[in-house]
Order: sequence, then C-alpha cells, then structure tokens
Amino acid sequence: MKLRAFDSLAVRVIAFSSLWAITGLVVVGGLISTIYGRTASRGFEELLVAQLYNIVNVVSVSPEGNLSGSPDLGDLRYSQPLSGWYWEVLPASDNTKGRLASISLGPADIASPSTALLPFDPQYRRDYEARGLEGEALKVVETEIVLDQDNHIARFRVMGNASLVQADIDQFDQTLFFYLSLFGLGSILINAVAILYGLKPLTSVRRSLGEVRNGRAERLMGAFPAEIRPLTVEMNALIDNNRRIVERARTQVGNLAHSLKTPIAVLMNEAEAMGGDKGRLFADQGDRMRHQVQHYLDRARIAAQSEGIVFRTPVQSTLERLARVLVKLNPKLRFEFAGLDAKPLVFAGERQDYEEMVGNLLENAAKWTRGRIRLSVAPLGDGTFRTSVEDDGPGLDEADAAEAVKRGRRLDEEKPGSGLGLSIVIDTAEEYRGTFTLSRSSIGGLCAALVLPLALDPETS
Repeated sequence: MKLRAFDSLAVRVIAFSSLWAITGLVVVGGLISTIYGRTASRGFEELLVAQLYNIVNVVSVSPEGNLSGSPDLGDLRYSQPLSGWYWEVLPASDNTKGRLASISLGPADIASPSTALLPFDPQYRRDYEARGLEGEALKVVETEIVLDQDNHIARFRVMGNASLVQADIDQFDQTLFFYLSLFGLGSILINAVAILYGLKPLTSVRRSLGEVRNGRAERLMGAFPAEIRPLTVEMNALIDNNRRIVERARTQVGNLAHSLKTPIAVLMNEAEAMGGDKGRLFADQGDRMRHQVQHYLDRARIAAQSEGIVFRTPVQSTLERLARVLVKLNPKLRFEFAGLDAKPLVFAGERQDYEEMVGNLLENAAKWTRGRIRLSVAPLGDGTFRTSVEDDGPGLDEADAAEAVKRGRRLDEEKPGSGLGLSIVIDTAEEYRGTFTLSRSSIGGLCAALVLPLALDPETS
C-alpha cells in the first residue's frame, strides 16, 4: 500500500537523501573504525615485538647454562603486580637452567599452547591470546633463541594487556559514532532546509494558481527560477486560452438569446391576439418554451464559466437579501434563519445562479408550508457548504421525492408554476459539481439541501 507521506515531493527527496547520507556515514564510520582497530592492534603487536627483542638483547647465558639479565623496557607497568603487562624467559633446552620474569608476573605462570598445536612461523615467532592473572585478555608474542654455540636455548615471551587496547578501540568507536551522528543529523537538517528552500517556488506557483482560480488574479505573477519559468509561461498561456473560450461562449450565448427572443415574442403576441382557449394554450406553451430556452442558455453559460475563471459570491449577504424579499412578500409566514451570522462563506460561482437556485427552493417551500420556513447555511469541511430550505408542510416520501426532481414533473397540478423549478436547481447544481437532495425536515415537512463548492483561499486550496 502506497504511503500517503510519499505523495509529497519534498518528503521523497528528503527521505532518500537522508537514507543516502545515513548509509554513507555508516559505511564511512565502519571503514574508519575497522582501519583504526587494525592500526591499533598492529601497533600493539609491533610494540610487543620490539619489547621482546629488547629482552633478547639483554638476556645472556653462562657456560653452565644459567640464564641471567635484567631487562629494563622503560615501562612501569612491567613493575606493577597484576598489571596485565608481563615478560618471561624460560629454558627451552635440557642444558639451560633458570627463569627470568618481570616484577609484575613474579613466580606466577601463564599457560601457553604446545608447539604441536601452534607452531612457530618461519621467523621462529608466534603470537596467541591468553588469560592473565586477573582474567584479563592478553596478547602474547613468543620466540625461541639459541643463545650461544653450546646450543643453550631459551624461550622469550612478552604479554600485553589486550583489554586496554580493546577499551581504547571501543572508546574511539563511541567518539566516532557521536561525532558522525552529530554530523549526520546536521547534514540531514541542512539538506532538508536546502530542499524545502529549493522547492519553495512551487509553493509560490500553487499560491498564484489559487489566486487565479479564485478570481483574485488574472495571470501567474512573480519572479520564478529558470527551471519553473517555462511552466508558468505555459500556465499563463492556458489561462489566456480558457479566458478566450469563456468570452467566445458568452458571445455565442448572447447571440443565441437575441436570435430566439424575437421569434418567441412574435408567437406569444399572436397567441394573445388569437384569444380563446387555443390562444391561451399557445401562450402557455410559448411561455414554457421561453423558460426552457432561458434555462438551457443559462446551463451553457455556466458550463463555459466552469472551464474558466471561478467567480466569487458571498453566501450570507446573498441569503440575507433573499430573506428580506421573502419576508416582505410573505408577511404571514414565520421564517427562521441559521448560519447567516457565522464565518463568511464564499460560493465558487455567479451570484444570479445561486440566487436562482435558493429562490426556487424558497418559492417551493412557500407553496407547501403551513406557516413555518427555515433557511440555514453551514460549511461541510471538505471544500463545500450546504444551504438548506425546510418547511413544515406535508413533506414527501422517498418515492415522491424521487418523482419531484424529474424535469417538469409536478405532484400537484393545482399549484401554479411550470414544474421546471427543481430541475433547474438540479441542473445548475450539477454544472457546479454540486448535489441536490430532498429529505424529511426536522420541523415536519420537506428539507431541500444544496451542496455547492466553496471558493477556497490559496493557502487551503
């Protein structure tokens, strides 16, 4: 399943660059730690080898085969008991006698593997690990030397505290990890800031597009980087083209309206002159034709606008004006209003379309109410808002509600009107990508609800 966080280009770039930085630091840290560990171990071993041959140079053997000598390695640790730093010289032939050892080792003995298990190398030297007098890890370097022509042989070995070397390596690793982590965190933060700053022009483009979409600007304005400038040029060209389409559609709609107005007027005048039932029938049909033509002209106008720049209509002020007119026309009815004094809402469409939709709903409610009408408006939180008109009339069941929204259908032929009101509301709402529903009202009658798009601010669009 795709993670929503990775829908963001900034998150993707920051995540992958951070992953690369972390991987690089881990590899570099591992290499540095390995190199330092090997260097420290090699230096430790070379120190022991040098001290071993210092002892070899000092120790001698008498004609009787007795070992003698007082090596001074210049390291006080060989004089401190149980320090983990020891040296020892042992006889390795039957004609050699005696034993020499550092003060730190004294008479104690540290076991060594047999030459059968661990033979000497071609330089007649071997090294191995052992446990010290306190259980510490020791690095042992050992050799056997023929001391004179009488084949007096002695075994020399120097032992160093490997635990101290490992502790030094561990301390270095901890310090390295701390500073690499600090460097990595700083690099990630700086990298994130640089990426966000580099993508900031895209936010400016989005904000400018929001200004254009909400009718606050006609073109994308601002200084954009060279990489984004071609995009803004193409967007401005698209906006200009859409504007030309809208203007052309408006011109064509106006021309069509004027071309149909005169023939319809002539037909209605002839119907009135004819008189009688047939004349009234022709006049009624001519009036219906005029409403139908106007309705579809309005739909064409709205469709043209929906492909161009969004208009902005203040919702509360428009409803307040309709409410004042409604109260004057129906003084005997009781009106309730909700949401008109809340946070101002802005409809993403033309004022006359919104007034026509709500006006049709109020007119329908006034026909069926027993005396109470409620008009309310509220945002829905998804970029839309709801306008509801409720009455306390008889209401409709589900089947009648479905029938009522069919174009031109009327459930009561005794009520005045052409039956186009609700279909006009539905068609106009659909052109704005909105919805229209009928349901039972909480005050007993019918609730007619419009859900229409809000003109969002650029920051929230």
